[in-house]
Amino acid sequence: MAATAGQSDSPQALLTACISKAQSREQLWVELTQSAGVQRMAEIGVYRGDFAAHILQRCQGLTAYYMIDPWRHLAGWNKPANQDDAVFEEFLREAEKKTDFAAGKRVILRGKTTEVVDQIPDGELDLAYIDGDHTLKGIAIDLQRLYPKVRTGGFLGGDDFTRSVWQHGAAFEPTLVFPYAVYFAEAVGATIYALPYSQFCLQKGDGSQFAFVDLTGEYDDLGLRNQFTPEKLLKLTLWERFPRLMRIVRKTRDVRLR
Repeated sequence: MAATAGQSDSPQALLTACISKAQSREQLWVELTQSAGVQRMAEIGVYRGDFAAHILQRCQGLTAYYMIDPWRHLAGWNKPANQDDAVFEEFLREAEKKTDFAAGKRVILRGKTTEVVDQIPDGELDLAYIDGDHTLKGIAIDLQRLYPKVRTGGFLGGDDFTRSVWQHGAAFEPTLVFPYAVYFAEAVGATIYALPYSQFCLQKGDGSQFAFVDLTGEYDDLGLRNQFTPEKLLKLTLWERFPRLMRIVRKTRDVRLR
């Protein structure tokens, strides 16, 4: 069982306290990991291992850290981070080297979530952190397959909870961590919190406590219609094809509005 540190506080109070101490996303999760007494944690989307190394160095209470990543080129994954197999081999070695100091705690699971997640027992995790492919397909799979692995009272959170689905521009598949994670929380009856640094966190409860608590004040529209209008898509296309011209247009507009 995880330690009880911070468990007497409400999740919102705990997260608010962590936010007040954090100046980066890494520090935010260090604060939560320490304050909630997390012992068993999983990270999905390890990439080059920087986040894993940061958490493992600063959270001495961890006894197991599952590192899940395919570390291979994925056909059909249209995101900037998709590299050649040879590059991913280098990234795997880099992640191993950066976390060798915690070799006794880490568990490297190389493969897609669907291929390796069942090596983690249900209810095993105090915290799961998702930083995977961020497409609708990816976040749907990661949330649904990781949720059973988190114990009741544990936390499930992640990165790239971006207000705009066009995080990487119109040339790439939209990033749909937001609002899909909110929809998922409603489906399982969990309270989900929007955090600074484009992060989210939900706590696994008894299935009857859905709420969306925006601790940033940035997430006012849970729909997608306004992000897929012809005007929005045209603007995105113009920015990608004619960035210098669009910067001039924006600068001229800003001057006129003064």
